Amino acid sequence: MEVRFVFILLTQYHKLPCYKFYEMQFKPTSLFVLFQCVLILHVFQVEAQKSIIVDADTGNEVDDIFALARILLEPTVKVTSLNAAHWQTSHWSIAKSMENSHRLNQQLLGEMNLSITTKRGALARMYDWGDRAQHSAATYEIIKQAKENEKLTILVLGALTNVASAVFIEPNIADKLEIYWLGTTMNFETGVLKRNDFNPMMDQFALDYLLDSTAELNIMPISVAVDMEIDFDEIDSEIGDHFLGQFLMKRWADHIDGSRRNRILWDLALITAFIKPELATTSTITTSKDSGNRRITFYDSINAKAIYADFYKTILAFKKE
Repeated sequence: MEVRFVFILLTQYHKLPCYKFYEMQFKPTSLFVLFQCVLILHVFQVEAQKSIIVDADTGNEVDDIFALARILLEPTVKVTSLNAAHWQTSHWSIAKSMENSHRLNQQLLGEMNLSITTKRGALARMYDWGDRAQHSAATYEIIKQAKENEKLTILVLGALTNVASAVFIEPNIADKLEIYWLGTTMNFETGVLKRNDFNPMMDQFALDYLLDSTAELNIMPISVAVDMEIDFDEIDSEIGDHFLGQFLMKRWADHIDGSRRNRILWDLALITAFIKPELATTSTITTSKDSGNRRITFYDSINAKAIYADFYKTILAFKKE
């Protein structure tokens, strides 16, 4: 905390002349006043935090857990629920992909000594007919928080199943949702949106359903996030000596394709662009009729170098209590 700010807060809150502040030093009453000041500062910080839900298919790729580490260390946001997403539609999916994501979410929180609500999401994509929703703890957590708040921000790093299921069950919450999602490719010259990359393919109906809804959509296309390619040795040299960095790099090495020397940490682009909007630019585009015929904010560029610099700085500053 800045001494100057504490000084101003003390004098203003207690209506003291400046010289009186110095007379208070080393007196018992001054300790009480200082405690009050710290309490007020804490209240200000809590009120300044933006509450969000994060929905991640953490078990699928390596990038999710790096992105989650970054958002969990961000002081300007409060993660009110960390939801697990499936990737069951993938050809290389394991038998219980959502459970794997849920386990890794909890493992990361344990490594960071954080206590945050975790919810299990859908076991697979939405159904083909009738009640298409996947009824899960994650979906009902979204519904609950949407009803309790004027706006609910959700960062989605995988399939949109949990969010779309929530809107399917309770259509009235759509207007309250502010969704940030990684997926699709966008040609900004022609305005053509393609939906044949991994995240849309994990639940095509969920994406179509949200495109036709009134939920606010902010999309990081993979054609933009591709700039996040990084070499193992480069990132390891930056964070490999830090306890959390070692945990993250072990995830890289232990993945099914752990021998890869280069990866694209897609999700870190979306997470950091949300936290630090100045590290990306956006365009608002009206999509075609088959993609909702609605206005969507797309990220059209990112500063990958600055995003990684921010990531390294954040990880290295973290000390487990």
